[in-house]
Amino acid sequence: MEPAVELKRTDARLPRWLLAVVVGIGILAYAGGLSGPFIFDDIGSIPDNPNIRRLWPPLQAMSGPAGTTITGRPVVCLSLAINYAIGGLTVLGYHLGNLGIHLCSALLLLGIIRRTLLAPIFEGRFDRSAPWLAAASATIWMVHPLQTEAVTYVIQRTELLMGFFYLSTVYAAIRGWESPSHRRAWFVVSVVCCALGMGSKEAMIFAPLIVLMYDRTFRSRSWKASLQQHWSLYAGLGATWLILAWLVALGARRMTAGWGLEISPLDYIKTQTGVIVWYLRLCFWPHPLVISYDDWPVAHRVAQIWPQGLLLLVLLSGTLWGLRRRSALGFLGAWFFLILAPTSSLLPIVTEVAAERRMYLPLAAVVVLTVGIASLLLHAISARMSSSPAANRRLGVGLTVVVVAGLGYGTAWRNRDYRTAAAIWADTAAKRPGIAFAHFELANALAAEGRLDDAIACYAKALQLKPAYPDAHNNFANVLADQGRTDEAIQHYEEAISLRPAWAEAYNNLGTILTSQGRLTAAVLRYTEALRLKPHFAEAHSNLGVTLMKLGRAGDAITHFREAVNAAPDLAQPHFNLAEALAAKGRLEEAIEQYRQALRLDPAHPAARTRLEAALAKRAPGHTP
Repeated sequence: MEPAVELKRTDARLPRWLLAVVVGIGILAYAGGLSGPFIFDDIGSIPDNPNIRRLWPPLQAMSGPAGTTITGRPVVCLSLAINYAIGGLTVLGYHLGNLGIHLCSALLLLGIIRRTLLAPIFEGRFDRSAPWLAAASATIWMVHPLQTEAVTYVIQRTELLMGFFYLSTVYAAIRGWESPSHRRAWFVVSVVCCALGMGSKEAMIFAPLIVLMYDRTFRSRSWKASLQQHWSLYAGLGATWLILAWLVALGARRMTAGWGLEISPLDYIKTQTGVIVWYLRLCFWPHPLVISYDDWPVAHRVAQIWPQGLLLLVLLSGTLWGLRRRSALGFLGAWFFLILAPTSSLLPIVTEVAAERRMYLPLAAVVVLTVGIASLLLHAISARMSSSPAANRRLGVGLTVVVVAGLGYGTAWRNRDYRTAAAIWADTAAKRPGIAFAHFELANALAAEGRLDDAIACYAKALQLKPAYPDAHNNFANVLADQGRTDEAIQHYEEAISLRPAWAEAYNNLGTILTSQGRLTAAVLRYTEALRLKPHFAEAHSNLGVTLMKLGRAGDAITHFREAVNAAPDLAQPHFNLAEALAAKGRLEEAIEQYRQALRLDPAHPAARTRLEAALAKRAPGHTP
């Protein structure tokens, strides 16, 4: 990513082996997270997303299902489709994709820092130390435990790709400024990367301004000079806002982000004051880390957050002062606040008030500033003690190794929490026990592992914290039904429906348990309501057909089994059910065809082969199998 550049100062060249060391450290830190399963938002965006199953037509591959993390983020959707084309739903491939993006971003950050330290504004002060300060900063950023959610939680590829293209945009612009003979090509790369970033996540919005601020801080004498000298670059970068505007206009996030939702803009920004200070604390002491902050309290009064607000006011003031004075500190402050601004300002995001992954890029500013201060302190100590430059370098390398080893260990340890869905939600529920959502997800994971008694306890805890929780009532009922506690299950299904009256799945579940109790007429009413709400609901059509068969209404059952087959043609059971109904009506030829379809889709179907042989034995004389 960062080749030896056109610099005459040979001491500033970047040793190739250093890049290999950085990459190797990153692999070691994240290797333990490569086996974790898909969890939570991964499910709707990857395993349950039919659009990633094929790369052609590309518009389909670039569109995400409504209400998922990847909705309105076509570049991320396409990356997932490429992953699927290579390895299907093997989760390792998606983890490797995330890690590869993260490692490339670390190398880009290294290149940006190194080239910045060699800029004329620093007058050669960092000619010898630039590669080492850049490598130290990029490595610390790469292995920091605060990055684990973005890297190991697969669907947070949205953050990774946005970060990668953000860094690529800045890096390519720097290369263009430094390479007069290839300026146009590098500027085109910068604009293309900015456009791809806009299609990855909305937090990319201020990337053009970041490039302009970099130019003004480290290269040009004034804002006017920056715009005049490189107007074509800024025109291209500004044009990428049209892409983001178009994606936002499609309304993919209007129910989760924007004004007029559950939180007022003023309350949200007051709340974010505390959140940002918490992020800063995690930069220096990354514990406890959690996957959800669903219980973060909304701040309604300034008195609740005045200390944090005062701190941020000081930092913002320092940033503005630094930008005015063309100070690197001003640029680092702008990097931190502008990248956080889309999620931590006046635009409420009601589904997640706080999320650790949002610090993916802002963390770079904190790390660079900390490494810079540490470097200055080391030089001051060295000067006071009259130690040699070589001794000073050894001390710096030693401190870097200690910090990287400690942070890398923390990242490796945090990745253990992602080894199973139950582990990550147990960790969250233990650290933030007031989150009903965490207990609910833990219960789902335990139920999937067959630990039903533990799952029941967690569902009960979730409902204790949040009684009006329809999803918890529904899933709790599923587990109770599996344990034969049908009356309790019915109560919870009915409660789920009362809380969410238009929930077709809950009606279908209730119909299933009523069928098991022999209350067939009542079950038919529930299935019918489910289909009124969701006409192409294959499972409800199939279940209704089975119930109608029990009522002796095979003709009506055939209609619903055909609807189930049309809605889910790749599933064996609807074909088998249709075959059974056709056979019951004496339509053996049609039944035989459906039995064969079921066996083609599922050669190990427990009853299809036996029923097919029986149907063939009954067929009219003169026909051959």
